[in-house]
Amino acid sequence: MRKPLLIGLFRAAIFLLPVLSWSCKKGPAGDVPILATAPANNVVTTVTSGGNITSEGSAPVLSRGVCWSLKANPTNKYKDSITSDGTGIGIFTSTILGLKPGMTYFIRAFATNSIGTGYGNQISFVMAATIPVLTTLSISAISDSTVNSGGTISSDGGARISVRGVCWSTAKNPTVADFVSLDGSGSGSFISSVTGIVPDIMYYLRAYATNSVGTGYGAEFSFSTGKLLVKDMDGNFYHFVKIGTRVWMTENLKTTRFRDSTAILLVESGTTWSSQMSFGYCWYNDDESANKSRFGALYNWYAVNTGKLCPTGWHVPSDTEWTTLTTFLGGEALAGGKLKEKGVLNWNTPNAAATNETGFSAQPGGYRTNAGIYNSIGMYGNWWSSTSSLANVANYRYLYYGNAAMTKSFISQKSGLSVRCLKN
Repeated sequence: MRKPLLIGLFRAAIFLLPVLSWSCKKGPAGDVPILATAPANNVVTTVTSGGNITSEGSAPVLSRGVCWSLKANPTNKYKDSITSDGTGIGIFTSTILGLKPGMTYFIRAFATNSIGTGYGNQISFVMAATIPVLTTLSISAISDSTVNSGGTISSDGGARISVRGVCWSTAKNPTVADFVSLDGSGSGSFISSVTGIVPDIMYYLRAYATNSVGTGYGAEFSFSTGKLLVKDMDGNFYHFVKIGTRVWMTENLKTTRFRDSTAILLVESGTTWSSQMSFGYCWYNDDESANKSRFGALYNWYAVNTGKLCPTGWHVPSDTEWTTLTTFLGGEALAGGKLKEKGVLNWNTPNAAATNETGFSAQPGGYRTNAGIYNSIGMYGNWWSSTSSLANVANYRYLYYGNAAMTKSFISQKSGLSVRCLKN
């Protein structure tokens, strides 16, 4: 009786072996894969994770990867927040890109078979903050000493922007250790104004933004404002303006050298000035520091008559060219008001009818008599012409603080008057 029973049990065991063997690979019918999520490692802007599929469930794994979200329990529903890392069971590695610094993310590994999707355990991590990302706005010149720029911050790096602006230097790659503007905080766009620059010097500029991690910089631009101005042999710069069809300087000349680099004689002694029969110049009251930048130099007509007092491409206007200017402005009786600098900073009160609508900005530099005496600063502006109609005298134009006229007259060639240059 025992032998048949043993044979039956043996046969039953042989029948069950394939079933037991299959069950080691697959779970019960209807099972999704079983897996675990790998820890997340953050390297600057890239995150690596992955998973380990220990059972494919009741059908082969067709896709696997990780899914992530700013909310807990992410799923593989959204294709822009999952990775695709092959098929099958075992260990896999996932690389996550495009996460925002400073944000907290939730990650789960997933594996999908024909039955459905299984998820690993959830992990969370904070994406490390980075330095800000920004661009530099193009530079626009406002004047010889001021330019505008700015920046646009596209990413704050996951930490608040505490300060932003532009930095500049005469060396490439300026930093916040150089000259900077302070233009608020936070992300977005901002406008910066750069002042105090020196004409005809090359500068380098870029936007910056600082958060708790560090400072980010935009692209670098270079600029020089001196190309917008006229420069004399001393390195002085002059603005200019177009009036009618001609271009005039808007400051009085202050060079101490002719355009061929020959020095002009500085004559301070009144006695020497009165006997001077060759080119010379002076500063009103012999005070360069007080009067050079405001009113320019005073030249005798012998300096004008050399034909090389103004910078290359410019000249002292003739009597006819002065007349053309006053005619264009409505005649001598009205022209002065349109040429005079407004206000009473340099002109005496009342500076009648001054509008400066031409931009000529005439200043009242006074004059020096042929006897060497200084006179009338603040009251009169006097400018040479290159025309001499009589011996020992030359034509000139003057403006007066008390009326709107520009008057034509003549004066001794030994006198010291201001000079305005006209473009050839």
